[in-house]
This record gives sequence, structure tokens and C-alpha cells, in this order.
Amino acid sequence: MSSKEKPTLGGTRIKPRKRNITAPLDPAAFADAVIQIYLDNAGDLETIAKSIESSDLNFSRYGDTFFEVIFTGGRTQPGTIKPDEGDRHSYSVIDCEATREAILPSVLYIQKILRRRPFLIKNLENVMRRFLQCLELFEDNERKKLAIFTALTFSQKLSGLPPETVFQPLLKDNLVAKGLVLSFITDFFKEYLKDSNIDDLIALLKKGKMEDNILEFFPTAKRNAEGFSEHFTKEGLSSLVEYNQKKIFDVKLKEMKSALKTQIEEETDISEVIEAMKLQVRDSNMPDIEVVRLLWDVLMDAVQWSGKNQQQNANAALRQVKTWAELLNAFCTSGKLELELIYKVQVQCYEDAKLMKIFPEIIRSLYDQDVLAEDTILLWFRKGSNPKGRQTFVKSLEPFVKWLEEAEEEE
Repeated sequence: MSSKEKPTLGGTRIKPRKRNITAPLDPAAFADAVIQIYLDNAGDLETIAKSIESSDLNFSRYGDTFFEVIFTGGRTQPGTIKPDEGDRHSYSVIDCEATREAILPSVLYIQKILRRRPFLIKNLENVMRRFLQCLELFEDNERKKLAIFTALTFSQKLSGLPPETVFQPLLKDNLVAKGLVLSFITDFFKEYLKDSNIDDLIALLKKGKMEDNILEFFPTAKRNAEGFSEHFTKEGLSSLVEYNQKKIFDVKLKEMKSALKTQIEEETDISEVIEAMKLQVRDSNMPDIEVVRLLWDVLMDAVQWSGKNQQQNANAALRQVKTWAELLNAFCTSGKLELELIYKVQVQCYEDAKLMKIFPEIIRSLYDQDVLAEDTILLWFRKGSNPKGRQTFVKSLEPFVKWLEEAEEEE
């Protein structure tokens, strides 16, 4: 018989694995603890920040609740701004005065908290998004406080807060229709521009994907260029009005350039081009000087330039001037506009090496085609104010000017 021990069916006892048991959420207790810190320090945000930093409160679980306490003085009911049960304090953003001086300390306080706990920025986003979507539930004065606070978070460079968090939630149709969004964004712009310039504001709007969509903040009836100018002029935001007018002008200018270039390339009858151009100028209210600049830019852009053949380039430019002289003549209707055309030619010849040596030939051609008057050329020669290449061009134009002066004496 074998002495080996026979196998048994006892098996192996497996120890049960321990599970992480998550404690149930208790935002009320968290809120009460934060509120007590406010009350113990009588609203002094410096000492409150120190107490918050040294506390062992679970901010990672109750970040939204924390910002509700900062903004409203206590917890709010889910999905709204209505107060929930529990204690409250009276040192919140909503409870203070609707002034920069009263609200700025809260912004700096939050900034200090975020430096120690940067993960809380997502909770700030959540709460701000919710409050902005509930603008109609705030009183007028409370909305103004929220606008000032929001503007200060950006002008003070509150770390990590993305602009779309603010601008996108505002585009709810019912809020826009009631004019609440326009009122809010106006207060926002006013406050932001106290610390920053219009370029900073436009950059901020661009980051928030609203640079080209500011009109979406307006109720439908006022959603036009006139409504934009009237509203923001009345509110003292002239820099924003000027920016918008320039933007509209640039769009119209681009459209006019494109249409004119197409007509030139297709060799449209010059009388048709002139009529179409006059109609566009009238509809766009474009200043006469801008029209002259546009015409020269487009005419030169449409030239088929040779690589390095100077003579071919000269011939091409002069041929273009001769072909479209009637178009230039139709809009150079005064000595001032003729002088502007000379300045435009001067600057382009100065900045474009292939045209540098043919400045006098272009001026002579414009004179021969009755686009430029003798008096205008002599005025530029004697008293022209644009310094770009002036010394060189004056010298190169001397023979032609001498001829003009001699012809004038003979007459």
C-alpha cells in the first residue's frame, strides 16, 4: 500500500475582498461649516481665506456648494438659485453693494482659494453657468452685481476661467427676448473696460466665440447695426460702437474689392463697372477717399506681374492705368481726391520694389488720361506731406514737373 496522503475535497478558502464604502453626500453639513467660518470671522475675507485653507473640509466633493455659499450666502436648490434649507451668512456677492469696490474683494478672495485648490475652477464654472442661465430669477440689482463680478474675474485674470463659460449660457432665447442678456452684457462691458481696452475686450469675445456674434445678445427687434450703435452709444461705450462700424466697413470693403476684381478680370464694359461701383458706394456710405484707395488697390492687384522683368512690369502697370483711366476719373472728382490718388501711388511704389522706378511714368500716364490735373501734381511736388520715398520720387518727377511749368509759362 502507498504511503502517500490521499487528496481531499476541502478546497481553498478565499478571503472576501474589502470594498471601499463611500460616505453619503452631506452638502448641508459642508455648507453649515463654511457659513460658520464666515460668521466667526464677521465677513473678513482675509481671515476667512486663511481659515478655509487650514480646514479639512472636503472641497473636492462639495465644490459647487462652496461657490453657492460665496455667491448667495448659503445653499441653493438644485437647478435654480432659490435658497435651500440651512443657515446663511450676509457677506455674499449678492448681498453686497453693486459696486466695483464692494465686489472686487470677493474676486481676489476666490483667486486666492483657486491658487491653493485649482481643481475648484470646474465647480466655479458649474455654478456660474447655472446662475447665468437663471438670470430672470435675479432682481435687477442682483444681475448687475453678477455682471460686475463676472467682468472682474476676467479683468483680474482669474486663473483658468474660460470665456465661453460666461457667454454661451447667456444665449437662451427667452433671456435674450426679455432684454435681460443685453442689460447684463452691457454692465459686463462697462466694468471690463474700466481696467482694459477695446482690443482686450475683443480678444476676450474671440476666445468666447462671440467676436462676430455680439448682435446675438440683442432682442430680435434690435438685432441690427443701427440698434447696436444706438444702444451702446447711449450707454457710453463709443469704443465698441467704433469697433463695430469698422468691422462692418471692412466687410463691405472686402465685398466691393472682390466684385470689382471680378469685373476687371472679366473685362466688363467700363460704363457698367462705373454704375455698379457708384451703386455700391451709395449703399455702403463709403467715404470718397476710401473709394479712391480701393480702386487703385484692385487695379494693381489685377495686373499680371512678371517675375523680374522690370520693363514688362512697367508696361503692364501703365497699360492697366490707361485701360481703366475712365473708372478712376469717375471717382477722382476733386483736387483732394486726386491728391489722395497720388499718395496711394507713392506709397505702393515705395513699398513694392518692382514699381519703385516707374512712379513718374504712372503719374505722367494719369495726367495724360485726364485723371490728374496739373495743379494737383504741382501741389504734391511742392508741398506733399507723405514722407514715404518722397525725396526719391520728387527727384524722379522733376523733368515732368519742369515740362509742366514751362508749358504753363508758354500759355
